[in-house]
Amino acid sequence: MGLYVETRIRAGMDELWERTQDPAQHQRWDLRFTSIGYLPRAEGEPQRFRYATRVLPFLSVDGTGISAGERHRADGTRVSALRFASEHPLSLLAEGSGYWRYVPGPDGIRFLTGYDYRPRWGRFGALADRLVFRPLMGWATAWSFDRLRLWCERGTTPGRALARAVGESALRALLCTAALLYAPPAAALFVLAAAVLLPPLPGTPAARRCLRTPPGRTPARAPRLLSTLEPS
Repeated sequence: MGLYVETRIRAGMDELWERTQDPAQHQRWDLRFTSIGYLPRAEGEPQRFRYATRVLPFLSVDGTGISAGERHRADGTRVSALRFASEHPLSLLAEGSGYWRYVPGPDGIRFLTGYDYRPRWGRFGALADRLVFRPLMGWATAWSFDRLRLWCERGTTPGRALARAVGESALRALLCTAALLYAPPAAALFVLAAAVLLPPLPGTPAARRCLRTPPGRTPARAPRLLSTLEPS
């Protein structure tokens, strides 16, 4: 898988499963989606869904997917897998697949994801993906995972977490602007460095708190469940 993100969440397994598998709750904390909705299905079939992401106030990019999950495994872990695709002409993402793993431990649940996708638009799309879109997707996934962690551990709702992130970013930007306008060069440089390097407050989501590569640098393996899903 091309992208990997991992965090550790001190919460009950059922609570974490519900907040990641229920579309109404998932869309609240995941920055990558504006809306997620399940489509009708027959008993025993994998779950199909439709998603949308608002890229501008008047423009959304949508797609479809198929997912399945395993809640009762012999080792106590859980896993879900999905395949997704978008036919929207403005979507750089053509199709992809991924998974979530839930690994309980003495100090919380290791919640991790691995996913990859194929960009469209030929060489231009590949370049735009490598330089802009893929790093942005990795950051958005990690930031969203930390927002989910704050919701589960501290009870900070996703909306409140977003407001804190916006407020803190605005304050840092204001301090940088004031330093550039009124402070001596050395002091301005110090303020700029502090604004960039100091971590966000503990109650503010931060992508830097998540792992972006598998522990031990061992390549992440997709679950066998993924191979049972047909392309969406």
